[in-house]
Amino acid sequence: HLSTRGHRDVEAGLAVEADTVFRIYSMTKPITAVAAMMLYEEGAFDLRDPVSRFVPAFAGARVYQQGTALRPVTVPATEPIRIWHLLTHTAGLTYGFLHRHVVDEMYRAAGFEWGYPEGLDLAACCERWASLPLLFEPGSEWNYSVASDVLGRIVEVLSGRSLDAFFAERIFTPLGMTDTGFFAQPSDASRLAALYLPDPAGKAVRNEPFGAAASRPPLVHSGGGGLVSSAGDYHRFTRMLLGGGQLDGVRLLSDRTVRYMSQNHLPGRADLGTFGRPFGEA
Repeated sequence: HLSTRGHRDVEAGLAVEADTVFRIYSMTKPITAVAAMMLYEEGAFDLRDPVSRFVPAFAGARVYQQGTALRPVTVPATEPIRIWHLLTHTAGLTYGFLHRHVVDEMYRAAGFEWGYPEGLDLAACCERWASLPLLFEPGSEWNYSVASDVLGRIVEVLSGRSLDAFFAERIFTPLGMTDTGFFAQPSDASRLAALYLPDPAGKAVRNEPFGAAASRPPLVHSGGGGLVSSAGDYHRFTRMLLGGGQLDGVRLLSDRTVRYMSQNHLPGRADLGTFGRPFGEA
């Protein structure tokens, strides 16, 4: 089912259409997971491979134990971060915008809150994240994090392609997702939805500076939140998953892999509650 409601530009009174281009943020994550699992099916890696095999900076990871952001006490991780942990957000990584843990504060101090430090590409970001402590022993808990960004970097390393090129060649073009990419093309400017953020009273307020980022090529191709897309395009992506990895005669994944991705793989089969399945767990 595909239908539209609301306005892409409230002030101009422009309605949302099936081809309205949105900043899809974390709906990028399932696409990154599909890209990784395509490489997995081709034998490029094993799910239990240490991340350090592909991003060496993650060797010797340390886990936060106590202390402040300025003086953290850490211990060596007894379990390496594995690709499996990235796919399930159980690596011990985090997001700076969460504001729940000392390590979150350390991410913010390193320049990672709602964006990335100026001048860093995805490879350099991974180096920075690897230098920060983990929240917990890999595989022991779940935490929403930059894991999908690191996974995107592994896709780059394994494929020898930038993440935007891999997505375009292996996923978007085969599925006919013509509105999807890491920024809105100039020809699509009129279809790009305005960005609104809540003010302290909860009222939606237009934010031009923040929204303008979607109109220019990014230095970081974020596998965790960097794409723009339309409802029509994302509908095709979800139909591919619903079809067991294929759509209109184009197969990206085997039915077996899609069924495996759709299961709950969290420690103790925990329920994420506020996050939808299967995408919230992918």
